[in-house]
Amino acid sequence: MTDLTLIRSFLQVAESGAITPAARRLFVTQPALSRRLQQLEQDLGAPLFERSRKGVELTEQGRLVQREGLALVEHWERMCDGVAALSNLEGGIVRVGGGATAVSFLLPEAIAEFQHLHPDVLFQVREAGSRDTERDVAAERLELGIVTLPVLSDEFHVTRLRTDRVVLVAADDHPLAKKKRLPIKALEGQDLVAFESPSAIRSLIDEALHQAGVNVRVVMELRSIPAILRMVGATHCLAFVSQLGVGQGVAGIRTLSVTGLKIQRGLAVIRKRDRPLSPAAAAFAELLRG
Repeated sequence: MTDLTLIRSFLQVAESGAITPAARRLFVTQPALSRRLQQLEQDLGAPLFERSRKGVELTEQGRLVQREGLALVEHWERMCDGVAALSNLEGGIVRVGGGATAVSFLLPEAIAEFQHLHPDVLFQVREAGSRDTERDVAAERLELGIVTLPVLSDEFHVTRLRTDRVVLVAADDHPLAKKKRLPIKALEGQDLVAFESPSAIRSLIDEALHQAGVNVRVVMELRSIPAILRMVGATHCLAFVSQLGVGQGVAGIRTLSVTGLKIQRGLAVIRKRDRPLSPAAAAFAELLRG
């Protein structure tokens, strides 16, 4: 394959119209430059110059090589500039996904902090359940995913982020909201707004209630925590949601303490094992871990 140095040397000679001034601009000797031109002509299998006492003139093949060579060098330099920009976080796209908790309550603040430092980096964010997020990372549709542990495949590099409590919430005027602490049996037969099945958090909640021997009536399934909280306020059903979702408090909604029931989950960031992250995604993953 022809070295790009040969193309650059050829273009300098074509611009100068003579070998001697081109050699000075390239900081090489005249014989060395002549050897480069000969090598290029040999590689392409065609004469590129017609030599005369006045200098050199391009052949028809030479004019074609000049046009294409200029485009080639321009494309190469643009590619190098782009790689440098990505490496210096002056551009790039971070493709990240996760469940309702991650997309609504973890990622916004982290993305805002990252873009304050690197304003030219763009984000593509996809909300989906943990299992769907794992599939997207495995298929390389996403570079990073925030999922509920455990992860079901060993094809991921997993970094634990935090422990998230799952709490019971009710409207302020719900009959159970008047009690400071509920016995777990008070939940028997209660109407519940639940996460979609078979999401990871729904499976965790169902298993905890089953282990406690409590039967509730799921009257509605929703995907997002804000939608669940609004429905709890409007219908006076109960719901289990991430503590992150209620944060410092939501108007008209309160967290209920239940004796004998403790539900928590681990949240982790995953990436495909042995698949290098882009510089922007690697930097964002480091911010999440921090």
